Amino acid sequence: MLKGIVFDSDGVLVNSMPFHAKAWVEVFADYDMEVTEEEIYEIEGSNHVGVINIFFSRAGRTPNPEIYAEILEKKRAHFLENNRAEAFEGMYECLSSLKNKFKLAVASGADRTIVTSLMDKFYPGIFDVIISGEDVKNGKPDPEPYEKAIAKLGLSKDECLIVENAPLGVESAKNAGVFCVGIPTYLDESKLKEADFVVRNHSELIEYLNSLAKEQ
Repeated sequence: MLKGIVFDSDGVLVNSMPFHAKAWVEVFADYDMEVTEEEIYEIEGSNHVGVINIFFSRAGRTPNPEIYAEILEKKRAHFLENNRAEAFEGMYECLSSLKNKFKLAVASGADRTIVTSLMDKFYPGIFDVIISGEDVKNGKPDPEPYEKAIAKLGLSKDECLIVENAPLGVESAKNAGVFCVGIPTYLDESKLKEADFVVRNHSELIEYLNSLAKEQ
């Protein structure tokens, strides 16, 4: 029986990825690295350590240990200064209803300051558990973020469902052995082919989630 639903944050709950992508592009430019927003979307779901490692590796460079905190602080500042994210229409009302039937969690690759600020603003009192990129050693596509969220909910993987919009997030969900619903918010639907079920947009996602509540 379904008892819990775990959501990715950016692109599923909040339309925030454009501001994350812009912040990363600007920060990497400070280090003489040319990164496009499309490249950021392709690896959405990675925590900041993963993002830094990926692009330094592509540039043939090795980041020194001190640079991780420095880049994270710069990226966070860029994001918070320019952030104009909004919750996707209808999602708060949907989750408010779901909360009566299921345990709810967030597992995001973003740092805790950003995740909690967005959830407090747009989804106050909704989530039982929030896992940020800083709460795990291994970010998506490793299963750790979702495994940790499910463990903190006190549930098993067979009692949960994951909602994801990013290829690495879908891979993380499947590596955790959990049923995954994909929503192609920023990328083509074909990028989410590993998901168990794919909705086309947030209207379909809300309809699907509401149908789960009715089955309880």
